[in-house]
Amino acid sequence: MKSILKYIILPLLFTSCIGCENKEHDTPAPEPNERELSKYEPEDGKCFVFIGQDLGAVGGLEQYNEGYCDHFQTPAGITVYLGLGGSDTDKVSGLYDIDNWGSGDCCANLYPQSERFNNSMIAVGLAIVGNETDIASGKYDRKLDIIGEWFKKLAPRPVFLRIGYEFDGTDWNHYVPETYIPAYKHIKDHFDAAGIRNVAYVWQSKGDGTPLSDMQKWYPGDEYVDWCAYSYFGQPDQVMIEFARMKGKPVFIAESTPVFQKGQTYFDADIKKPEIARKIWDEWFTKFFSVIEENSDVVKAFSYINVEWLSQPMWIVNVTFQQCDSRIQQSEYVSNHWKEKVSGNGYIHAAELDWSKLPQ
Repeated sequence: MKSILKYIILPLLFTSCIGCENKEHDTPAPEPNERELSKYEPEDGKCFVFIGQDLGAVGGLEQYNEGYCDHFQTPAGITVYLGLGGSDTDKVSGLYDIDNWGSGDCCANLYPQSERFNNSMIAVGLAIVGNETDIASGKYDRKLDIIGEWFKKLAPRPVFLRIGYEFDGTDWNHYVPETYIPAYKHIKDHFDAAGIRNVAYVWQSKGDGTPLSDMQKWYPGDEYVDWCAYSYFGQPDQVMIEFARMKGKPVFIAESTPVFQKGQTYFDADIKKPEIARKIWDEWFTKFFSVIEENSDVVKAFSYINVEWLSQPMWIVNVTFQQCDSRIQQSEYVSNHWKEKVSGNGYIHAAELDWSKLPQ
């Protein structure tokens, strides 16, 4: 992905064609899970609902009041983004100040300050692009201290930390295993040494195109990964689900939004248009929820990106998202189906969430 700032990057994938059925279908129950639950993992058949990825998209705040949370119940978690890098040793981009990298206003600390989100968890996408070697050497430990102090203030609120998300997105992140893994490990080791205990560490793939045989070379190790994750846009594969089962880890679909693609050709995915909205639900969402429910032994969380991509400077020049508006509230048809699907059926929102009962 190309970024407005050197050290800030938000999700971007080049995905392939969606092949979905036109109607929902019953999904078979997976085999009972015999592995030990990971940190903050709900029981089988349960799935956390997260929403992202900027202040306007999420809403629910006094100055940001036209987003998802102004139309639907408060989700179990909110997705935010931080950047680790740059020359200012005392500023972490996206944490305490309102920053905008061309993809909507971001300020992670606004959510825990709001009563609306008192019971919501936080998923943090930590961008490390171009700074992997310096991070591993300790150059940015002062910034890690600032982030770590914020995590401590959030405790006992669970935090899901996606270090260098979309590690295999080499076209935009340019990571290589030889520098990515040491940076990832240094970050976790640093937080562990600081006594931070309310963080689950998430290792996230781009979601398509990386064969199972290549996953291991990117893997930091069982002791460094609590959750595996991947992005779900066009037609992601299920390689990460298979890999997670092999490792005995839960799966977080950490970024998801409807994209229609065939080869390198992208199609209209503007949810404001009634005929497109029906296609989005009947094809994309139906398949999306089927993947979750058919793999309910491992897929335990998803984050939906509820944003008008086509209006944001970062994305209007990007072929993947320049025709996308994924704001559910813009379609009555999608809104009604969404409410029916995620009300009950094992999908967990803030109102049903009890942090103390989750594995610590």
